[in-house]
Amino acid sequence: MMSPIHRRGFLAGTAAAGAAVALANTSHASGMARPLNRVPDGPTDTVTLGNTGIEVSLIGMGTGSNGVNQSSNQTKLGVKECSRVIRHAFDSGIRFFDVADQYGSHHYLREALKGIPRNQYVIQTKTHANDYREAKSHLERFRMELDVEYVDTLLLHCMQTADWTDKKAGAMEYISEAKEAGLVRAHGVSCHGMDPLRVAAQHPWVEVDLARVNPEAVAMDSADPSEVTDQLRIMHNAGKGVIGMKICGNGQFKEPERRDASLRFVFGLGVVDMIVVGLESTEQVDDLMSRAQRALDFVRSERA
Repeated sequence: MMSPIHRRGFLAGTAAAGAAVALANTSHASGMARPLNRVPDGPTDTVTLGNTGIEVSLIGMGTGSNGVNQSSNQTKLGVKECSRVIRHAFDSGIRFFDVADQYGSHHYLREALKGIPRNQYVIQTKTHANDYREAKSHLERFRMELDVEYVDTLLLHCMQTADWTDKKAGAMEYISEAKEAGLVRAHGVSCHGMDPLRVAAQHPWVEVDLARVNPEAVAMDSADPSEVTDQLRIMHNAGKGVIGMKICGNGQFKEPERRDASLRFVFGLGVVDMIVVGLESTEQVDDLMSRAQRALDFVRSERA
């Protein structure tokens, strides 16, 4: 039985899920700069990240649960078990894998996907580099650790202030050059805070944004989910790729009902291209895929 606090959160999430679908229908009817995303038939459907041309699975696997100091819940599983979970995700239709230097998960992904053609999966990684030289060094090392010629999306990791474009100007310059050289397919940011998120929504350098979003505002950039979704809508209209994270409240949504409500909410927005969820077991992979299917069926019926 849910505690009163969790019950209130679930009810709020359920209401928000319906509101998201209603908002999506209203926005579509009134005309937006860019149409709302089509509701995929299933969680393994291929979608495109904004105008980047990068095709991904609707569901992506994250490897950074409690990720800090080059460690995460996934890497703590050990190479063999972590590789097994990643490979199970791939075999289940997941084709997008989110890693980062901060998580220490590069070589885990390399081992898990060894032997699979590079064009069969998409890699997103992240850097804390501040200047040109550091960003160059990071990307060279990342490619070696992953054993790849290129990464699909490279993000500046965890922007926390509105002046991140000044602080990271050198890194942004190198990453842009790396894209021209074919070492990166698209670049962007992840943000922790509304001020940096607002800048990311407007800045032309940002082609992809990894955003914290759920209906309960747990582990998000604002206590009001609508403040975040307003910025995601701006990004969507500008053709930026929008990737949702913290869908399960950084693991705090233990009750199935809360996870279901959050999936319905995020899919119902129509402006989030795909989601990334940190998965730590094959059972979690299977559970997410089945819940995502039910959530998509719900959103499709509501939008019809």
